[in-house]
Amino acid sequence: MALAFVTGGSRGLGFETAKALKLAGHQVVLFARNTEKLVNAGKELSSPIEFVELSDIASTRKVFADAVEKYGVPDILMLAHGVMSDRMAKTLKTNDEEWRRVMTINLDSVFTIVNEVGSKMADARKGRVIVYSACLGRMSGPGNAGGLAPYRISKAGVNALVRNLAHETGFGARGFWIDAICPNHSRTDMGGESAPRSAEEGAATAVWLATRELVPGTTQTGLLWEDNEVVPW
Repeated sequence: MALAFVTGGSRGLGFETAKALKLAGHQVVLFARNTEKLVNAGKELSSPIEFVELSDIASTRKVFADAVEKYGVPDILMLAHGVMSDRMAKTLKTNDEEWRRVMTINLDSVFTIVNEVGSKMADARKGRVIVYSACLGRMSGPGNAGGLAPYRISKAGVNALVRNLAHETGFGARGFWIDAICPNHSRTDMGGESAPRSAEEGAATAVWLATRELVPGTTQTGLLWEDNEVVPW
């Protein structure tokens, strides 16, 4: 049984990921900022919960440092939180407030959590980090099409962080794996009811990455995945 920390665990992709990991027999700790939904999710999964306000970076670091002290170093760190930018937020039309709101939650908090928790996982030479990115953050695909600028750029930053950290930690050779995923357009509060995929389908690749068999020095990591396949950055 592995210990998994799951952000965004109160709803949508985070909840479906946590649910699948719980059904697979793992211990799951849920992190989110929506108090009522997080309480309900914790009850449904019979999992402990931790409240975190990801727009407050100093507080976020403390919450996760305390969680490691409380539960131990996780085997799985699943970062499934995120916000969408204003749909009309183009690079030259957005403002500082909107830019900072999206970057703080989508990129800064990812760095802080990985820096705080992932460092301990790497020191222990165990564990895997999976970060929900987006196809809109791909430089080789739809990520360079313009529009939704803060969101696209925040996800491109996540992709760069994942690739860089994988290089720093030996691409799995030291027992530490990190990958990003594109969940595709899924039926969540962010994706809307008309999205073609269910949240469960959107979470499937993340769950696979969290539970696949790993062979140090052999298993591919430091990559962007979609439907269990590697896609170009």
